[in-house]
Amino acid sequence: MTLESKDIEAIVRAAAAEAAPLRIRGGDTKAFYGRQTNGQLLDVSGHAGIISYEPTELVITARAGTRLKDIEAALAESDQMLSFEPPHFGDGATLGGAVASGLSGPARPYTGALRDFLLGVVCINGAGERLSFGGQVMKNVAGYDISRLMAGAMGTLGVMLELSLKVLPKPTCELTLAFAVDAATAIATTAKWAAQPLPFSAACHDGEILRVRLSGSESGVNAAHQKIGGEEVADGDSYWQALREHRLPYFSNTQPLWRLSVPATTPATSINGQWILDWGGAQRWCVSDIPADLIRQQASSVGGHAILFRGGDRTSEVFHPLPAPLVTLHRRLRDAFDPKKILNPGRLYRDL
Repeated sequence: MTLESKDIEAIVRAAAAEAAPLRIRGGDTKAFYGRQTNGQLLDVSGHAGIISYEPTELVITARAGTRLKDIEAALAESDQMLSFEPPHFGDGATLGGAVASGLSGPARPYTGALRDFLLGVVCINGAGERLSFGGQVMKNVAGYDISRLMAGAMGTLGVMLELSLKVLPKPTCELTLAFAVDAATAIATTAKWAAQPLPFSAACHDGEILRVRLSGSESGVNAAHQKIGGEEVADGDSYWQALREHRLPYFSNTQPLWRLSVPATTPATSINGQWILDWGGAQRWCVSDIPADLIRQQASSVGGHAILFRGGDRTSEVFHPLPAPLVTLHRRLRDAFDPKKILNPGRLYRDL
C-alpha cells in the first residue's frame, strides 16, 4: 500500500497532540536490534520508490521505505554500489532501516561508514513538522551536518521520508585470499598490511582462518596478491555476503551476540566465548553468556565499546553506557527534535 508523506505527517501530528508514543517500522528486519519499545505502530514501508538517480553524479535519492535490494539492483545496472555494504538481515530491508540502524558491512574500514555517504535527509520531527537537511552533493551546507545525526539514531529523532546517498563504482576486480593463522598473528598481520598501499576491502578472522578481500583494478589486485601471498578462495563473494548477513554457522548460536568496537591492534581477549574478528580486528563479534558488565569493562579498558547486538535481555540497556556529557547532548538533541518523546521512545536508551 502506497503511503504518502502527508499521511505520515498527519499520524505524527495526531500522536504529538496526545503525547502518544509511536513505534516506527519499515521492513522489520532489524526488530531484534536495540531496546524493546512500545507504542502505536507506524508502518512506513509503503512510502517507497527511487526519486532520482544520477549515475554520472554518483548520487541516489529514494524514499525511506524503498527496499535495499531494489536500490542495489538499480545501481548494479550502472555498475555502481552502496560501498558501505549495509546488512539486510531479510528480504524486506529498507533504506530507512539501514540509516536508522547505522550499520555497515565488511568494507566499512576501507571505504567508510554509512554516515559518510549520507548526503541529505527529509524527515518529520516529533511535532509533525517536515524538515529537510543536506542535499545531493558532498559539500552543500556550512555548519553542522544535521542529516548524519539520523544514522544510528534508531528513529528517535525523526520519521525519515527521503534519503540521498553518494554511491561508488563497483571495482573491476575482486579476490579473496585465505591464511591459516591464529588470532594474534591475524591481528599483527592485518595491522602491518594496513600501513601499506594495498587495495583491501575486507579482513576477517574466524578463529582459524584469516580471509582478506582485495578490490580494485585487475593489475592492482594481482600485484597485491603477489606481495602478500595466500590461498585464493574460489567463491569469496559468498563468504562476505554470509558474514554481512550473519548467515555463517557461527551466528546460529542461540547465546547472546555481542558486538565490540575496539582499536584494531587490540590483542585477542581471554574472555570466554566464540569470537570473530572483523574489520581487520576493529569489530569483534562474541557469542557468550558472560555478564554485560564484564564485556563492557573489557571494551572500555582498551578505549572501545560493546553492544548487545542480538539476544539477551532487550528491556535493559543494550548499547554501551554513555558518559555524562554525551547523555546531556543526546537529551538536548532529543528535546529539539522530539520534545514529547513519542518517536521510538527508549529504543536507544531507557531515558531517551
